[in-house]
Amino acid sequence: MSTPPPDSGSILARTARGAGWVVAWRMLTRVLGLGSTLVLVRLLSPGDFGLVALAAAFALTLEVSLSIGVEDQIVRTQNPSRALYDTAFTLNLMRAVTVALLLTLTAEMAAGFFGEPRLRDVLLALAASAALTGLSNIGIADFRRNLAFDKEFKLLLLPRLLGLVLTISMAWWLRSHWALVIGILSNRLGVVAMSYALHPFRPRLSLAAWRELVGVSGWAWANSIASILRDRSDSFVIGRVLGPAPLGAYTVGVEVAVLPTTEMVDPICRACMPGFAATMRDGGTSELGRAWLRITALMALLTLPAGIGTSLIAGPVVALAFGQAWLEAAPVITILAIACSLSVAGNISAALLNARAALGTIFAITLTSAVLRILLLLALVPAFGVVGAAYAIGMVVVLDNLALVGCVLRMLRVGAGRLLAALARPALASAAMAGLLWGLGLGWVAPPASAGAAWPLLLAAIPLGAASFAAALLLLWQAAGRPEGAESDMLDLLRRIAVRLAGRRARALAERMAP
Repeated sequence: MSTPPPDSGSILARTARGAGWVVAWRMLTRVLGLGSTLVLVRLLSPGDFGLVALAAAFALTLEVSLSIGVEDQIVRTQNPSRALYDTAFTLNLMRAVTVALLLTLTAEMAAGFFGEPRLRDVLLALAASAALTGLSNIGIADFRRNLAFDKEFKLLLLPRLLGLVLTISMAWWLRSHWALVIGILSNRLGVVAMSYALHPFRPRLSLAAWRELVGVSGWAWANSIASILRDRSDSFVIGRVLGPAPLGAYTVGVEVAVLPTTEMVDPICRACMPGFAATMRDGGTSELGRAWLRITALMALLTLPAGIGTSLIAGPVVALAFGQAWLEAAPVITILAIACSLSVAGNISAALLNARAALGTIFAITLTSAVLRILLLLALVPAFGVVGAAYAIGMVVVLDNLALVGCVLRMLRVGAGRLLAALARPALASAAMAGLLWGLGLGWVAPPASAGAAWPLLLAAIPLGAASFAAALLLLWQAAGRPEGAESDMLDLLRRIAVRLAGRRARALAERMAP
C-alpha cells in the first residue's frame, strides 16, 4: 500500500535526513522532560516517583511481553498490502485489550506482592492507558518506512506538551503521584488522536494477512519477553528489596545517566533500522559494512564525551538540580553514564540485525543478558543498595553490546581492528578529558553540601571538559593526516546545517523586503 519516495542518496545521507528529525524530537522532549522533572521534584516526593515508576514497570512488562513487532514487518516488507495494515491494526488492538484485562486482574496481587496498597489504583488507571494504545492508526508505520520522521515529530510533539502541562498543573494542585498518572494518560490519548489527524489511512478489523506476520511476530514476541525481563528487572528487584523511595532515586539517576544514549543513539538507531532495511530492499547490501562503521564512529564522537562527561559531574548536578533528598542518585549516574556511553556500537548493531530480521540472534543475546542482570541484581542489591544495582546493570550493558557487535562483525565480515580504529580517536580524546578534570579535582567528586557549592564546580568543569575534548580530538585527527571518518562526517554535517540555516535566513529576508 505504501509508496516510498525515490532513493536520493546513500544510506548515510538517508539516515542523516531521517535522524535529524528524530534527534530534534528527542532533544526537545528531553529538554521539556528534564525541565518538568526539575519542577516536579520540588512538588512530589521520591516515594511518589518510585510508586509510579514501579507501576509503569509492571504495566510495561505486560505491554512489551505481548508485543509482536507488526510495525517493523511493515517497514521491512517490499510492498505491504492493505490487508497487512488491517491485520497489524487488529493484532495491536487485541494485544492492547489483553494487556488492559491482565493489568486489571493482577492489580490487587501486584499491590500485595510489593507491599504497596496504592499500587492497585495506579495500575487500574494504567490499564485504561494500555487499552488506548490499541486504537492508534497503523498507517503511521509509513512514517518510519519512508523515513518521514518530520511527521513523527508532529505526531508526538503536541501530546507531549499537553502531558507536561497537565502533569505540572496537577502536581501543584494535588501534590500526589496522581499527577504523574494523569500525564501518562493524556499523552497516550493525544498520540492516538494525532495518528488519525496526520495520516489518511483508516484501519479496519481483519486478520486476512496473519500468515505474513506469524513467523516474524513469533520471534518479535519472544524478543519482547526477553527485553522486558532485561529492562525491568532492576525496578522489580529494587522495588521489592528496598521499597519505593530508593527506587525513585534510582529511576531519576538512570534518567540522567542515559541521556547521551536516549537522546543521540536511540534516535539514530530508529532512523538506521528503516534505512538499513531500505538499502537491503534495493539490493545495496555491499554498502552496509561501510555505513555501519561510519555511523558508529560518528555516534561515538558524540556519545563518549557526553556520557563520560555526565559521569564526571554527577555529584554537582544532583546537588544543584535535584537537592539533598536525591543524593542517592549521584553514584547511579556516575556508573551508568559510562556504561551507556559505551553502548553505541551495540545499539546500532541491533538496528542492523533487526533490519535483516535476524531476530533469533537478538533473542539469544537479550535472554542471556536478562538472566545475567537478574542474577547480579539479586546478588548486589541486598548488599549494596542502588549502587549495587548500578554496577549490575552497567556490567551487563557492556557485555550485551559486545555480543551484538561481535555478531555484526561476523555477519558483515568486518575485522574488529577496523572498528577499533574508527573509535580510537573519540575514545582517546574522552580519556584525556576525564584525566584532566579528575586531576584538577573537578571530576568524580562527592555531591556538594548545597546548590551554591555546586555552581562553581559545574561552571569550571563543563567548559573545560568540552574544550579539552575538542582540542585532543583535533590534535589526534591532525596527527593521523585528517583521514575520512567521524571528524570529517561531523564537519560535513555542520556545514550542511549552516548552509540550510543561511538559506532560510536569506529567504526570510527576501520575503520581508518584497513589496
